[in-house]
Amino acid sequence: MKTRVSDLTAIFFAVFGFTCWVLGDSCIKWIGQYGLPPEEIVAFMGLFMAATLALQAAVRRKLGNLRPRSVIRQVLRAMLDMTNNICVVIALRHLSLTMFYILVFTSPMVISLLSAGFLGERITRKKALALLVGFGGVVIAVDPFGHTQHIDLIGLASCLVCVACFSVNMVWSRVLTRTEPPESLAFCSGLVTAMAGLALTSFHPHALTPTLWLALAMMGVFCAAGTLSFYFAVKHTSASNVSQFHYTQLLTGALISYLVWHDKPGLSMLAGGSLIIGSGLLIAVAARDAQPALSRGVASQ
Repeated sequence: MKTRVSDLTAIFFAVFGFTCWVLGDSCIKWIGQYGLPPEEIVAFMGLFMAATLALQAAVRRKLGNLRPRSVIRQVLRAMLDMTNNICVVIALRHLSLTMFYILVFTSPMVISLLSAGFLGERITRKKALALLVGFGGVVIAVDPFGHTQHIDLIGLASCLVCVACFSVNMVWSRVLTRTEPPESLAFCSGLVTAMAGLALTSFHPHALTPTLWLALAMMGVFCAAGTLSFYFAVKHTSASNVSQFHYTQLLTGALISYLVWHDKPGLSMLAGGSLIIGSGLLIAVAARDAQPALSRGVASQ
């Protein structure tokens, strides 16, 4: 019974976390219109993330949860987060929110392969089919032959680095959460990002207006909530199960992209997005079917 409650809680936090990240990404894209360099944006992202998490821990009187158990592993993992964040800032300057999320949806396939290789998580036939369908959806949506739209190569390259960093980070976090509190993982990500970003920003700082300060603070709060929820989710269920809810970002991202920037998806994007969402539903069914077997495996250990 405890496992079922934990799985439902993890699902809620996964969806909530990915939604918060969409709101944070929207802030990043909006801030990028003012010409702030990527390192300055991620510097304040990390700073406000760390401050938000420290305040939350202080209110709950659990500041000890912020302390890393293994400093070296935490710093190395946080460097993946920082690299991912910088590439997100760059990618969002060259792509719409909808196209950005379509491109990063190759990550569930990469995460499933990494989880199978390093964590021993099984890839069933149903999940393999779903991953292939999702990848096909990405190819159709991107339209690599350029019949319906042009894909910026800088944005594409940045997304590929995002996928690599995010996928390795997710699988590694699944291991680290066995000994590290989720609050510690999120706080270290913010702290390392802030320190590295501020060091790079010191060479050519840009002046900030009150509006930009507010947008940067909102970005940091959304990223803190999303990151903490993400690590809580991967602590309580498999990395491949959490990754399936990555697809919810396509819906929220497309909605915000339309409401704020008036970006209308083309026919290929709609067709590819439909396949991607269908792939996510297939993965959800596969994860549900595999859950009893996973529960028996955990019980036997």
